[in-house]
Amino acid sequence: MKRYQMLAGVVTCVASLLLMSCATHSKSDKKAEAKPEAAAPKPEAAPPAVDKELVAATLVPKGTPSAEAMGWHVGCQAYSFNKFSFYEAIDKVKALGLHYIEAYPGQKLSLEKPDAKFDHNMDPALYPEVLARLKAANVKLVNYGVVGLPDEAEARKVFEFAKKMGIETVVAEPPQETFALLDKLTEEYGINVALHNHPKPSRYWNPDAVLAACKGHSKRIGSCADTGHWMRSGVDPLAAVKKLEGRIISFHFKDLGEFRVKEAHDVPWSTGLGKTRAILTELQRQGFKGVFSAEYEHNWENSVPDLALSVANFEAIASSLTELKDKPAPAPEAAKTGKAKAPKKAEKQPAKASAEKK
Repeated sequence: MKRYQMLAGVVTCVASLLLMSCATHSKSDKKAEAKPEAAAPKPEAAPPAVDKELVAATLVPKGTPSAEAMGWHVGCQAYSFNKFSFYEAIDKVKALGLHYIEAYPGQKLSLEKPDAKFDHNMDPALYPEVLARLKAANVKLVNYGVVGLPDEAEARKVFEFAKKMGIETVVAEPPQETFALLDKLTEEYGINVALHNHPKPSRYWNPDAVLAACKGHSKRIGSCADTGHWMRSGVDPLAAVKKLEGRIISFHFKDLGEFRVKEAHDVPWSTGLGKTRAILTELQRQGFKGVFSAEYEHNWENSVPDLALSVANFEAIASSLTELKDKPAPAPEAAKTGKAKAPKKAEKQPAKASAEKK
């Protein structure tokens, strides 16, 4: 545990430079376009910067054992590596010491098969090859999306693909009229549907819209909580997580250097305004267990160092939360001194209500 505390101290040193170099302020005319939904969060920290490439190189192999022990499965959305093939994305996830990946529809499958796309329209003859590649890397394909699920024919095609690939959750933005169908399909296939929130004005940008859509439907239908898109939409991510308690299935986990700025880009977790520690503390309280997909939409050609810092920060926070939970309660006074405290004198009983008086 001390090792993770030391790593946390080193890693968080990147905050100052990242906040200065990654964050750009929106113009005043953009700020006037809409009323703010929430006050801008304060930065979590601003220590001096270090060489993130050097730090990342020392942290990559460690993964997230403390988070895993809490039921928090940290992986990557393959969209983080959309300049590369799906097989290359698997290799990058492995290099980060992680074991989970979320695929998105349409990514090039491999350098060897540049015309093949990884999605639910892929030739089923390729399924065994993909599964073998995942197994060799010790990476599990857990989620798939974002897809639309507009009707039963398309939805069944996605669910059949998900079942054969071992996918647990389909991330989607389906129309409300398909929810009765999704109730049936999620139970039939044993696969979840997580409603994704793209930025305002998309269908599910507001957590209230997610709650309204899920009301009266299967518990297998819930939220894919994209914390970065909430921030772009002016939604406090911590408040949204609290509001969605019991309905969050998975995360597109992010941190941004700016709030209520649609063009804001990702920064390593816990170095921006995204309240990473507070969110994880809240999720521990909720007893949440599920997938955290890192969807890092910046430094497209070389995002692994940023992701390595994110993973290390996440693990350091998870480790500290575990230590706090496991820390024994302070010993009673009697145990400390060897003497029992004298009993308190009985307090006077309050007078009976006037109605009882004669």
